[in-house]
Amino acid sequence: MKQALLELKRMSRICRMVLATCLGSFILVIFYFQSMFQPVMRRSPFAADACCPKNSRNAMQELYNPTQSEYSGAAFLHQARREQVAETCRTQGASSRKRRVLTPADLKHLVVDEAHELIYCYVPKVACTNWKRVMMVLTGQGKYTHPMDIPSNQAHIPSNLKTLNQYSIPEINHRLKNFLKFLFVREPFERLVSAYRNKFTLKYNTSFHKRFGTKIVRRYRKNATLEALQSGADVRFPEFAEYLVDPTTLKEGPLNEHWETVYSLCHPCHIRYDLVGKYETLEEDSNYILRLAGVADHVRFPTYTKSTRTTDQMAAQFFQNINGRQQAQLYQLYKLDFLMFNYSMPSYLNIQ
Repeated sequence: MKQALLELKRMSRICRMVLATCLGSFILVIFYFQSMFQPVMRRSPFAADACCPKNSRNAMQELYNPTQSEYSGAAFLHQARREQVAETCRTQGASSRKRRVLTPADLKHLVVDEAHELIYCYVPKVACTNWKRVMMVLTGQGKYTHPMDIPSNQAHIPSNLKTLNQYSIPEINHRLKNFLKFLFVREPFERLVSAYRNKFTLKYNTSFHKRFGTKIVRRYRKNATLEALQSGADVRFPEFAEYLVDPTTLKEGPLNEHWETVYSLCHPCHIRYDLVGKYETLEEDSNYILRLAGVADHVRFPTYTKSTRTTDQMAAQFFQNINGRQQAQLYQLYKLDFLMFNYSMPSYLNIQ
């Protein structure tokens, strides 16, 4: 019996020695890898530790309580834009037009940047490709350096950016409360005509021609040729307008994101956006957001110099080709976007 007790004590000492040795080795491994990766973290301007120290002010705090006087004017401007959205939601009863509690499926357009605590709701045809590029730089932890180095098709691959609908309900609520939320808007009919020009007048957009063009030609063109019915490649703007205002289209489900209303894509009457950027002041608003996030020294919003962009004059020319009924119905369809983002009714409309 005594011999057995001595043996147990001996084994106990051996076990303690082995455990201490393993623990010491584990600690050494941790210190080794920590020292090895620290220089990498310091080199990356977009790593969380390098860009946003734990106790630093985030973009939301800098917006509502600016520490730099140069931000005060911009803060006042964006306060007015927020108030315009809120007032429209109240007076138009917009918040009651859809369910008051959003589901994750409603949040698929909201891109999340964890490191800088940003949420961006992208709206197609409002510089969303370049903003997605910027978000890839911000969230890529050094993988990307310059937004324009990213091919446009890469910016639209869903897996390259994380959206709010991928989180749990508590995680969604936390981010909506604590992250700075922003979107960019554009004069609704300029955006609509831009979408039409891009998706129906360019030969390479065959997927849109097949998916929507063939349907539009079949429904609204009398004596359509077999080629037009099969390709859908020559949709006319009056046909596109009729498709949008047709009650049948609305019954089929939500409109395609390229011509869906901003109200329906980003839910501004349910989500309180901190910043409403405008296409007309795209670079100023974009770089203001980057300054608030503390990354303006590392990334700037790409300069937009494309000469073929849709202008108010172009939109007027397209709307001259549709009748007064279509004009009035289209205005009703996009009315909330006009009012919410302070765009006046276009003077070229022929509405009685």
